[in-house]
Amino acid sequence: MGSLFENCKRAQDESSYQSIYYSSNLNNNSETEVRSLKLMETWVKAPFLREASILIVGGCIQSTFPRIWKRFAENRVVLTSCPEAEGFSGLVEKLAMIIRCSNPKEMILLTVDGSPHCNMLHISVNGAVFITKARTPIGHFVIVEEGEVSEVTSESVRVGRYLHLVEKCVQKCPELISDLERLSREQQEIKKNVLTSSH
Repeated sequence: MGSLFENCKRAQDESSYQSIYYSSNLNNNSETEVRSLKLMETWVKAPFLREASILIVGGCIQSTFPRIWKRFAENRVVLTSCPEAEGFSGLVEKLAMIIRCSNPKEMILLTVDGSPHCNMLHISVNGAVFITKARTPIGHFVIVEEGEVSEVTSESVRVGRYLHLVEKCVQKCPELISDLERLSREQQEIKKNVLTSSH
């Protein structure tokens, strides 16, 4: 089994960043495939977005973590995005227009933790809410390691943009570096090189 990043990258290649919108049939609790949707290709005034519960999800999640995807997708309109493949340009504006034109009941984000590209989705939604001054409930969720889901606050997403605040957190809680070593292959390699060069 490869790393979380490798699994997601493989899923992206296999799926070619395809996205699916599933709608639960409330009468028989079955799921019906409605259409393929990508966030950046979806009309902001589409009828199915109006006052809907919307899930914004990373492009690799469905293939890599199907059970988690299914749980979060239930009774929601699913829009997928991969900023690594599609770029960041227009994300904030697109999300702001959806909020402004369709007045969603809620907007939930689900991405892989540790990915700078996925992080842009969280930052972009925060930016869209700021621009529109909307009171739309927002939920930020990240998949950690091999399937654990963790909810983070909008404030945590904002703090991550300010590196001097991140530094303060690390200084006050140095045990975060141990957590980083467990999660980050980059950090593991750096520590390995430091230990090797010290001998």
